[in-house]
Amino acid sequence: MPKGYWVSVYPTIDDPKRLDVYNELAGRAVAAADGRVLASIGSRVDAHEAGIAERVVLIEFDSFEQAVAARASAPYQEALTELPDGLERDFRIVEGLD
Repeated sequence: MPKGYWVSVYPTIDDPKRLDVYNELAGRAVAAADGRVLASIGSRVDAHEAGIAERVVLIEFDSFEQAVAARASAPYQEALTELPDGLERDFRIVEGLD
């Protein structure tokens, strides 16, 4: 069964400190859904073409369905309410190849 991945890129973060509450709640939601953080805050980024060398978060789940369910879960929905206004984020759920 192919794994599922959350891929988040934050092109604009005006005030990173305002993400603290979201990060805490989202971390708990990911852990409860058995997600594994592969890259996150502080990870090095070598951006090319239209890429932006800003925060990138990569989280792995055992299946695509598990990744989708984690995004829809009540704990993660609560975390989303804490994202600050004006934050620009590109979030995708991607199915692995195997």
